[in-house]
Amino acid sequence: MTDGLLSPVRAGTAAETATADEAWLRALLDAETALARAQERLGVLPPGAAEEVARAARAITDPAELAVRARGAGNPVVAIAADLRAAAPHAHHGSTSQDIVDTAAMLVASRTRALILADLDRTCAALADLAERHRTTPMAGRTLGQQAMPTTFGLKAAGWLLGCLQARRRLAAVALPVQLGGAAGTMAGYGDRALELLPLYAEETGLEEPVLPWHTVRTPVVELGAALAQAAGALGKIGTDVLLLAQSEVGEAAEPAAPGRGGSSAMPHKRNPVLATMIRSAALQVPAQASVLLAAAGGAAHERPAGEWHAEWQPLRDCLRLTGGAAATAAELTGGLEVFPDRMKENLDRLLATLGEHGADPGTGPAPALVDRALAAWRAEGGTAAS
Repeated sequence: MTDGLLSPVRAGTAAETATADEAWLRALLDAETALARAQERLGVLPPGAAEEVARAARAITDPAELAVRARGAGNPVVAIAADLRAAAPHAHHGSTSQDIVDTAAMLVASRTRALILADLDRTCAALADLAERHRTTPMAGRTLGQQAMPTTFGLKAAGWLLGCLQARRRLAAVALPVQLGGAAGTMAGYGDRALELLPLYAEETGLEEPVLPWHTVRTPVVELGAALAQAAGALGKIGTDVLLLAQSEVGEAAEPAAPGRGGSSAMPHKRNPVLATMIRSAALQVPAQASVLLAAAGGAAHERPAGEWHAEWQPLRDCLRLTGGAAATAAELTGGLEVFPDRMKENLDRLLATLGEHGADPGTGPAPALVDRALAAWRAEGGTAAS
């Protein structure tokens, strides 16, 4: 079951699957199982306890049923823990619901981030190719929506590239830690060897080890939301420019053609820039969702948030899947973008005629050298040509 009918930018994408209810349930159960494994390794649980928990976890498969039961406690972990303990008494040992939900959120984020980074890499490679091929392709630069001075399409593509490269760098650097605080953030429920458990839990999940429990210090969520908003914004910039370049009156670029793409229900002659439109839709939504994460961080009172933590869950999922959908769409758009140098020259000639009347210098200056600088930055971070 999907709810993507009104969000085509993410519908059917890998990021949508990675953030679906089924994926969240798997992450919650993975967090519980990893905790049992770490505790068994430490000797806190008896041999075989972790396998009992894992077996019980495999029997829990219905997120819709758990969602209804979650109304009783305000989160799904209470119901999950009850089901696990019915079959595996050592499950959820010493833990609190927020430990499991936060760890699961970081697991979902880690798995979805890998998909987003891969699509950002594809997008960057396509943009680097466009920048290099059109390093000296002249076109009219535009400021405030009007023709201004000459530039090159390569420099425009290089700007897109740098924005995506910077966003990728920031997203990749966000720390995604486990959560292990116990009832009030002291780790008391985990026993005398609680601090030894922390690195083992991080190892079992593949997440990072935090300095302290972060029940009410929501830095990981805030930084992740901000990085996703930056990535969506960088992709949205590409979508906006392509939308304008593809205007009938401009005609300097076009999206890659595909059967049924860009059609209008009322105007069959149109070829709408739907990829750019979908990317822009995500770029407009993600900052708003990230703002909820920022607001929730400031209201997380004492040792357990009441409402603020709960308010994060859906906006965080939307940030991940909208940015993931935008990244996948941008990789498709940039990988097949059609560029029309002749049309660029035609539009530029009118600008040059106007500039000549005013005695202005019509050159592009060091635009090609600026392209080289962006390409060098991309290669320095491991960028390779699109295959």
